[in-house]
Amino acid sequence: MQVVVDSLLTTYHRLGADKAPTIVILHGWADSSAGWFGFARQLATDYQVLVLDLPGFGKTDMPRQTWGLDEYAAFVASFLRKIDCQPDVIIGHSNGGAIAIRGLAAGSLQPAKLVLLASAGVRTTQQGRKRMLRIIAKTGKVLSLPLPAAARAKLRRRLYASAGSDLLVAEHMQETFKRVVGEDIQADAAQLSLPVLLVYGQDDTATPPTYGRLLHQQIDGSTLEIVARAGHFLHHDQPAEVGRLIKEFLA
Repeated sequence: MQVVVDSLLTTYHRLGADKAPTIVILHGWADSSAGWFGFARQLATDYQVLVLDLPGFGKTDMPRQTWGLDEYAAFVASFLRKIDCQPDVIIGHSNGGAIAIRGLAAGSLQPAKLVLLASAGVRTTQQGRKRMLRIIAKTGKVLSLPLPAAARAKLRRRLYASAGSDLLVAEHMQETFKRVVGEDIQADAAQLSLPVLLVYGQDDTATPPTYGRLLHQQIDGSTLEIVARAGHFLHHDQPAEVGRLIKEFLA
């Protein structure tokens, strides 16, 4: 399905029963709704599940300006108003988790419960890494200038990958990437007052369990689960276990 939200053509998918409690899934950086269909079907047996392509990814238009977490959170709120949906639950993966936290802290998103899967947005532990990302981005831009377009894109991807970034590079979204990767959401997390489940993969090197522990300390009454034999895309690595944890939390 498609709808125009804030002048952006937006693609989303709806699974499950219309009258069931509603879950909205926010994907991570450089991902899209397509990577969530299998997992969403697990939840759709008991819930209505909405998965959208965030601006710049999948089949949704790109933002016309450089965006940060505030703009993405405001967009999600506008999308929900447009389709007349007040979600019972928001599930945010990686950067989608950071967007959800920012939106809840600002009051623009108001679900009854929040699930954070490998949520990004913890930056204070890696100031040196942030600086390295910026240097690498600038260096890659300079070094790649004499190269053909395809070679420039390939080199930039390698440079970002070498930094081990939790926000995978999207060639067409570099300026937004640079802005988002510098935003910390720990102060936002401390403002949350709803039930929150944090789930992190034990083997995640992009958003490691340390992030989950820090957010768990900030969010009063939150629940933290570490899933064994799972990396950053834990809903792919251990879909049954992650699905079980979410369903038990929501029940």
